[in-house]
Amino acid sequence: MRNTLFIIIIAFIFAFTKKENPNQWIRINWLGYTPSGIKVAVWCAKNESDITSFQLIDSASGKIVLTGKAGKSFGAYGPFKNTYRLNFSSFKKPGTYFLKAGKAISPSFRINKNVYKGTADFCLFYMRQQQSGFNPFLKDSCHTHDGYTMYGPMPDSTHIDVVGGWHDASDYLQYSTTSANATWHLLAAYRDFPKVFADKKQANGLDGKDGIPDVLDEAKWGLDWLLKMHPRPDWMFNQLGDDRDHRGMRIPKEDTFYGKGFERPVYFINGEPQQRGKFMNHTTGTSSTAAKFASAFSLGASLFEKSNPSYAKDLTNHAKSAIKYALIKPGVTQTVSVVSPYIYAEDNWTDDMELAFAMLAKSANNYNLSKAELLDSSIKYSQEEKVTPWFYRDTANHYQYYPFINLGHYELAKQLKGSEKDSIISYYKQGIEDVWKRAKENAFYRGVPFIWCSNNLTTSFAIQCMWYQKLSGDDSFSQLEQANIDWLFGCNPWGTSMVYGLPSWGDTPVDPHSAFTHIGHYPIYGGMVDGPVYTSIYKNLIGITLYNDDEYAQFQSDLAVYHDDYGDYSSNEPTMDGTASLIYLLASQEAKAEK
Repeated sequence: MRNTLFIIIIAFIFAFTKKENPNQWIRINWLGYTPSGIKVAVWCAKNESDITSFQLIDSASGKIVLTGKAGKSFGAYGPFKNTYRLNFSSFKKPGTYFLKAGKAISPSFRINKNVYKGTADFCLFYMRQQQSGFNPFLKDSCHTHDGYTMYGPMPDSTHIDVVGGWHDASDYLQYSTTSANATWHLLAAYRDFPKVFADKKQANGLDGKDGIPDVLDEAKWGLDWLLKMHPRPDWMFNQLGDDRDHRGMRIPKEDTFYGKGFERPVYFINGEPQQRGKFMNHTTGTSSTAAKFASAFSLGASLFEKSNPSYAKDLTNHAKSAIKYALIKPGVTQTVSVVSPYIYAEDNWTDDMELAFAMLAKSANNYNLSKAELLDSSIKYSQEEKVTPWFYRDTANHYQYYPFINLGHYELAKQLKGSEKDSIISYYKQGIEDVWKRAKENAFYRGVPFIWCSNNLTTSFAIQCMWYQKLSGDDSFSQLEQANIDWLFGCNPWGTSMVYGLPSWGDTPVDPHSAFTHIGHYPIYGGMVDGPVYTSIYKNLIGITLYNDDEYAQFQSDLAVYHDDYGDYSSNEPTMDGTASLIYLLASQEAKAEK
């Protein structure tokens, strides 16, 4: 009774504070904080207020358990005129707490080593919901007639079986480049953190154990589709469907938008420019997508080698043919659009080649290739793009630099020694320092640009910080890493988690740009939305309309906007590949906390 009464009192105080002083807030990580981890919240005000200290208060007893100095003012950021970082990392006792500073009181949060427990598995819900072919969420099938070929050596409109894989986002297009990257991240999550994943689902995603961790089942769903998209050594396809898909939101079933019954077009990788609305895209070669295939196949082969040797052998053969395909015409393969100019305008490819050769080198004996030669090739490509370009820029085109970090540096550095390894690690450090130059100027430590899918960049950047520390032993950027994780789960100007339903008690998206939620009123648990975009980008996008009052109106600014509104596809649409990267990041945090 006493605790219940206290909670009522605190709720009343919090409500009163919000009413009387709507100009101050404390932003937290809604998931909570680990006892031994970095624990920082951000106090922010829309007036000229200052603070000198803050209190950490036990939610159950109401007692102040820590009084800390607020430190320096970081000044204005976004909608706020003043901001402070509230660091309470020294406090390690598990429990439920809230912060008070100035006239602001934070929501309650946990300090517990289990705050990340089960979160990676939770996000697999969204990956299963994105399945094409058989969809375990709907317990029904869709897109079962795919597809007919375009741009290939075979006659256009030749039928080929490419049923399966994942829908890319809230539309139902399917891209080899994002699917291969997502598959690699799921495989790597299991390879690096196998103990965090459960076995509660069958291979098709329905309930029931099958003796295989669910993350591997889902990764195999991706691998199986990639095998179909590379059905023979001289054939590889880049995309299934196109932007004619965007004629209307609907629950996935069969589409008749493409002029051949229920079939959808599947675009061949020929290394030449293909359609982009009224113009042509800037495809220059075959390498970017084909190298991603090779990396996913190679990692998959190593993980299935003991449990499914015949499948692993098939993946090995496809990895060999994929890297040969990547060398047909060195360059980048961009996606196709028919109606609009919007595509995945990937502009880099040497990072993909670096990763592919590094992955092949790890299992060189399986390919009857020289490990030394494979590593030399990976090192050669590593010199072409030492730092992912968005790190030292404040903008980029949509998916211009993809994946959003250089995965190859990590996989290569682990196999090197001495000065060669040190050089690769230094590339990671340089990129992080480039972001840090921007981040250290604001209280949120925000240095990631607000381009389309900024949450994907945020997730990838946190992974790079983590990998740099693992490779180097240097923890200089640990606060920057944690700030990017905290940002994703509520320590941002809008005070919201960017992952649907995670955590269940927090402020999370409820009205994403998704047919599942908008039409079917189904949850999309675990789906990470695109995230804030520069206001200048938002104002120039085609077809955006907000359907409801903006609950975050007072936190929008000339810098960036985020809307939890079905009509904002730029900031509130969940993506499959971003969620797959998040699964890796969350798995790493759960494993770290367990240690």
